[in-house]
Amino acid sequence: MPPPDECAQCGEPVPRRAKACPACGADERTGWRGTSIYDGLDLPGDEGPVKRDSHRVNGLAWYWWAIAAVLAALLGFAALGLR
Repeated sequence: MPPPDECAQCGEPVPRRAKACPACGADERTGWRGTSIYDGLDLPGDEGPVKRDSHRVNGLAWYWWAIAAVLAALLGFAALGLR
């Protein structure tokens, strides 16, 4: 079987009588088939930056901020009660 015009693994052009891809080393035995075994996996592409978790504020989960606010309020009430 002759090699494809373009390597299915790395996309580089493959010379006519090459036994393997000169760029990545793929061959008929290791996977320069017309389709890749990974074609139907629906892997993430380059859609842009990863969406951040909307339940975090400055890297901390919302409940840590809530706990800090409650503790600050308790300390504030305790300080007012001591005077």
